Amino acid sequence: MNNLSKDLLIGSLFISGLLSFFSGLFVISTVFFAASAIFSTMANKAHING
Repeated sequence: MNNLSKDLLIGSLFISGLLSFFSGLFVISTVFFAASAIFSTMANKAHING
């Protein structure tokens, strides 16, 4: 995965989390926020490791 696709994935998960939070779907928004945090951490670790 290149940087653009990682950024698009993390951004879309975050936006989906925000939209589901605003609509009252708190469990689903938690899943989206957790997934975006996990992918963000994995992307940063891969970038640090080379």
